Amino acid sequence: MSALRTQIQADLKAAMLARQPLAVSTLRMAAAKLKDADIAARPKGIEAISDEDIVALLRGMVKTRRESEAQYRQGNRPDLADQEAAEIVILEAYLPRTLHGEALDAAIAQAIATSGATGPKDMGKVIAALKAAHGPALDMAAASAAVKAKLAAP
Repeated sequence: MSALRTQIQADLKAAMLARQPLAVSTLRMAAAKLKDADIAARPKGIEAISDEDIVALLRGMVKTRRESEAQYRQGNRPDLADQEAAEIVILEAYLPRTLHGEALDAAIAQAIATSGATGPKDMGKVIAALKAAHGPALDMAAASAAVKAKLAAP
């Protein structure tokens, strides 16, 4: 069993013992998603998805909750928005720290130099170099937008 999966299961048990309903429901939801992903991977001969796939799954869950939170705030439902925000905090605890600001800019500059990119048509090369170098530490939406802006700039 992967380390991340083991951590989620252990934290779920601890939350149950501590009677923390929000943590229990959020971690149960994550565990159910993991089980669904494992079942979906079985025809491919994979018994359990990797930590990298678990990180991608958790990022998807966080993204969904961010969108829901924004919609709830827009619909003047702060109670539901606050619940989504609390779930995001719980899920983000299992994600690796992502590159932001200057660290992201430096990584993009390095990837551009490494790949020899000269313009927007080379965006795929830069993204591939970023993924190879920084993998799970990337928020692909932010990285993609930043790469696009850097390559478009003269």
